[in-house]
Amino acid sequence: MTIKELLIEGTGLLGSSPPGEGPPPSFIDTPALDVALLLAELLQCRREDLILRENEIAGEETQKNFFAYIDRRKSGECVAYILGRREFRGLDFIVNPHVLVPRPDTEILVEAALEYIDSAGGKPPSLLDLCTGSGAIAISLKKERPHLSVTASDISLEALDIAKENAAKLFKPPVGESRPEVMLIQSDLFKKIPGKFNIIVSNPPYIKTDDLPSLAPEVRREPALALDGGEDGLELIKKIVAKAQGHLLPGGRLFLEADPGQMGAIRSLLSGHGYVDINVHKDLAGRERVISAGC
Repeated sequence: MTIKELLIEGTGLLGSSPPGEGPPPSFIDTPALDVALLLAELLQCRREDLILRENEIAGEETQKNFFAYIDRRKSGECVAYILGRREFRGLDFIVNPHVLVPRPDTEILVEAALEYIDSAGGKPPSLLDLCTGSGAIAISLKKERPHLSVTASDISLEALDIAKENAAKLFKPPVGESRPEVMLIQSDLFKKIPGKFNIIVSNPPYIKTDDLPSLAPEVRREPALALDGGEDGLELIKKIVAKAQGHLLPGGRLFLEADPGQMGAIRSLLSGHGYVDINVHKDLAGRERVISAGC
């Protein structure tokens, strides 16, 4: 089969729903894109190069592996887990089922934090990333603002192993320097976190428990620990809001990513705990995606 034929057949396979999954649009929204990403991985080329190579005959091993990838994607496994990586802010992060797949919405959290960091006038602020998962937020912030002192924590040791791999892959320590660029700590929120910080950022679990079964098949394969926000979706957020002030330096700021529909409730929580200068930060669709507040 040619590359063009593989793309056509793969797209057709992903565009048809498996038994019990409902119509195709509710299962895989971007079959052509997914197929192109998977085939480009096997051919070790850019997705854009597939057009130039569309008349090239794919080898038997490539075809075998390609249809194995298609079967995995059709079963509900996301492309990022199949490939073992996901791009975030121009960096390739290792991902697996122990961590959430970094999403474009989380870039709003990074950008809001960067804006605040830059307002500090070049001073070397300290930052804590709670529920770090793959480390995408902490590592991106350190890469873009090297003067930051960054600590990242997660309750999951498996997630911290992935964050450690990502930090090792994306940072090259200076000659003779053994100190890690991002300090990683296993902790249930603030329980084992020493010291105070200028900035705390977090993309915590915020999906209501009852809503988990209705998530897209690929999202249901992501770790429940990183998705389940309890009965109202705010269980972890309430704990963070209650404890963060004790870990923020004077004038410090807390940044939280959450569902746009939760922003009113989070604003009330922050106000009730005495936070000041509460702001929301909107995504490209105009939805309130991140909320921040000072202490």
